[in-house]
Amino acid sequence: MNIQPANVIPMVIESGARGERAFDIYSLLLKERIVMLGMPINDQVANVIIAQLLYLEREDPDKDISLYIHCPGGIISAGLAIYDTMQLIRPDVSTI
Repeated sequence: MNIQPANVIPMVIESGARGERAFDIYSLLLKERIVMLGMPINDQVANVIIAQLLYLEREDPDKDISLYIHCPGGIISAGLAIYDTMQLIRPDVSTI
């Protein structure tokens, strides 16, 4: 029997002056202004992506954002909500 863990999110250890901190990989990428979209787009997924984009704009409105897209599509209105947010915020959003 082959048992594989489902939904395992890698952790990254970051060392600093205050010691070590563990981040899940997506939090570390967000800290570097990289947003990942890797599942079919629905309203919940769109809300998470939009929240991340708005947060990054609040943190630094002049620094670009990278949005990595690897998804089969989804609900059109949810995708358009993400697109509209990309057009609304001040930072340039590059899609990859």
